[in-house]
Amino acid sequence: MRDGARAVSPGLLALIVWGVVTGVAMVKSGLTEHDAILMSLLVYAGSAQLTALPLIMAGAPLWLIFAAGMVVNLRFVIFAAALHPYFKNMTWPKRLVMGYLSVDVAFVVFMPRFNDAPKKGTLEQHWFYFGALVSSWSLWQISSILGIALGTFVPTAWSLDFAAVLALIAMMMPLVSNKPILVSILAAGVVAWLTQPWPLRLGLIAAVVVGSAAGMWAEKVFRKERA
Repeated sequence: MRDGARAVSPGLLALIVWGVVTGVAMVKSGLTEHDAILMSLLVYAGSAQLTALPLIMAGAPLWLIFAAGMVVNLRFVIFAAALHPYFKNMTWPKRLVMGYLSVDVAFVVFMPRFNDAPKKGTLEQHWFYFGALVSSWSLWQISSILGIALGTFVPTAWSLDFAAVLALIAMMMPLVSNKPILVSILAAGVVAWLTQPWPLRLGLIAAVVVGSAAGMWAEKVFRKERA
């Protein structure tokens, strides 16, 4: 657990900034402090929370709010498929807890360390990942609650949403390790910029879909070239 917590420590500063900004955004959007804390505990996904907030404020249909949150977090389906060999020997309640706690930074440090392990599903792997998850979850909740407490005092003119963008970039850059990922990022960025006028933040969903499709297409193209 200590090794896992130490491994994710370089990405925790960005996580803290992201948590504070999300906490402030929840209060600024009109949620009460109690509702904001409940959302932080139940949803535990900054990107989904910030995607849902403007939709809630705009009175969007409930199905659209859930759909937007799910699309933004589709990457966790890929994470789960990659992690399955390491945790398939655990009971489903434990896997459910690990799924709830899972976060990008923990996946990023876990896979390179154990990707080539001759045996998958060892206690070392389980506790390493759990240590990374617990430290990330704890700091997220603390920073999010801090943001909720500061929400009523932080002026809107401070534009903390830009700080959130910088925090996300800091967390994302270590993931840009090959050409397909770069293609995916560029495609999503272009679509997100072009679709800014779309209502209810639907451009964000379009950017996620196009970015994912572009990444899969690039993966096939570069795989053929290598072959």
